[in-house]
Amino acid sequence: MVVSTLYPTDFQMHLFHEGTFYHSYQLFGAHVFSENGRGVTRFCVWAPSARIVRLVGDFNNWNGTDYTFHRVNKEGIWMLILPENLEGSLYKYEIVTNDGMSLLKSDPYAFYSELRPNTASRVYRLDSYQWSDFKWQVKKEKKLSFSEPVIIYELHFGSWKKHANGEFLTYLEMADELIPYILDHGFTHVELLPLVEHPLDDSWGYQGTGYFSPTSRYGAPHELKYFIDQCHQNGIGVILDWVPGHFCKDAHGLYQFDGSHLYSYEHPNDRENDIWGTANFDLGKPEVQSFLISNALYWMENFHIDGFRLDAVANIIFWPNSNEEKPNLFGLDFLKKLNKVLIDNDPTVIIIAEDSTDWPQVTTPVDYDGLGFQYKWNMGWMNDILEYMETPSQNRNEVHQKITFSLLYAFSENFVLPFSHDEVVHGKKSLLNKMPGDYWQKFAQLRLLLGFMMAHPGKKLLFMGFEFGQFVEWKDKEQLDWPLFDFEMHEKVNVYVKELIKVYKRSKPLYELDHLQTGFEWIDVNNSDQSIFSFLRIGCDADDFLLIVCNFTEKKYSNYKVGVPNECKYREVFNSDQEQFGGSGHTNKKILKVEKRVFHGKPYTIEINIPPFGISILRPVKSRKERKGSGKEKVRSHASSRGER
Repeated sequence: MVVSTLYPTDFQMHLFHEGTFYHSYQLFGAHVFSENGRGVTRFCVWAPSARIVRLVGDFNNWNGTDYTFHRVNKEGIWMLILPENLEGSLYKYEIVTNDGMSLLKSDPYAFYSELRPNTASRVYRLDSYQWSDFKWQVKKEKKLSFSEPVIIYELHFGSWKKHANGEFLTYLEMADELIPYILDHGFTHVELLPLVEHPLDDSWGYQGTGYFSPTSRYGAPHELKYFIDQCHQNGIGVILDWVPGHFCKDAHGLYQFDGSHLYSYEHPNDRENDIWGTANFDLGKPEVQSFLISNALYWMENFHIDGFRLDAVANIIFWPNSNEEKPNLFGLDFLKKLNKVLIDNDPTVIIIAEDSTDWPQVTTPVDYDGLGFQYKWNMGWMNDILEYMETPSQNRNEVHQKITFSLLYAFSENFVLPFSHDEVVHGKKSLLNKMPGDYWQKFAQLRLLLGFMMAHPGKKLLFMGFEFGQFVEWKDKEQLDWPLFDFEMHEKVNVYVKELIKVYKRSKPLYELDHLQTGFEWIDVNNSDQSIFSFLRIGCDADDFLLIVCNFTEKKYSNYKVGVPNECKYREVFNSDQEQFGGSGHTNKKILKVEKRVFHGKPYTIEINIPPFGISILRPVKSRKERKGSGKEKVRSHASSRGER
């Protein structure tokens, strides 16, 4: 049966083979239509090296004899239209190669897949969900992330929490369980490890087979939409880990799809990714570009994803198996093309590069010769601060530069500061257990580390479990150690994290100018003997700033002198050593007065208590009475003039 209106147009095929068919998923894959009141199901696949393509499924007893595709063009687009509604049916493509081999392949554009270990695709309609996140979409357009607080909770869907019998929570159950938890802690976004269909649980989704297919481990696609919809209705952004560099080599997937290396590079040295046992996408092939860019838009348009964290960008920027760092021009051009298309489609989209290289202008717009990402993971900061924290406190004076070095390049890109899953797995220990010292010191240093992270320029990302001091590293086959909430210090560090996030979100100097040098100023950067650092974080209004003092040793100080830029009083608005957080209580409870004495190159000096392994955040304040329309008087604290500095 031929229904001409359902066949691809010459223009669509031209765009696909040109690498600019950015909605190719609307043509390829399985689609259900209504023609003259009857159900029709269309299948379309790209397989230029195939001699024959047949459709097999549960509707024909997996026998494709009478279900042979028609080749639409010489470039290898095949199509089959059946006069029946096959919604919900399982299917695969039987591809007979030029050398006579018969391959059974899942649909690269399938919208739903069979539950692993089975590997068939499932016919699924995309229009089965009604969204209710209009207010979120409007809010996003008004507030771009650069000048807003961003603190991301990175999450592995399958091990955050499980049922007593070890089974996964579903998308629907996670909406009920996770969203209140995120709201209670104050995270602005949740970042999900890849949810594309993948055969092996141990890959955490980073080795996918079904790029258009949300994994069926946790439910159906419309149930994932419900989860995202509920996140949006509660003011939570959703970022998806996405892997456009390499793919899984399982027999039913993209690898040698039609007998040729269709989706991957032809040359083995370019194709084979020995680190992960995967195959690298041929990012110079136009049809692969159409596939991948279309996939990103698919997640944005059909699942309302707010952004992507691109995995292993170094594997795209450079040829992976080169003995020297040889730029991959195909990969670089692809990244520019991808990012420009996504941002042109939705200027609010957040695109983050997990990039371990020193490639320049990663977060510079494409029109200004950059790669076009909004953010880049600051891997250098992460490695330096963890090395510093893992150094015994008495030796930290020897690695003083591990704290200071990041500020030499902190404004060269728009950075996200990451403590991700990669840092708490494979023997690396949890954040808490990385800290040296005794039990109390470990918790004190974790609080200090998190406080310093919030005060350092850059948006924030932390992997699940940090918020209550998970003691063992992440175990992807088990849920988080929720019973730790029964222990006092773990409960107190959770209280600390909640309060710290509140302080971060309500303090504009901590996020407004993350990307500009004017948002940061050292007060004392040279005190390596005591391992004490002091600096200012400054908001868009230059009169709005915070003074931060960090002590990276177990010694405490009273009447410690710090230079300040102006003549006013100071109030401590946060101290990690408060007793409610598990600290010793060495805080600054009273308003602090300044003395007109030059110190640290500043015209004024204050004396403060410095807590052991602690961070203090102070704000210059001045009280004034302000009459409101109601006639009631209200005392308000506000930043005073910073004066000459």
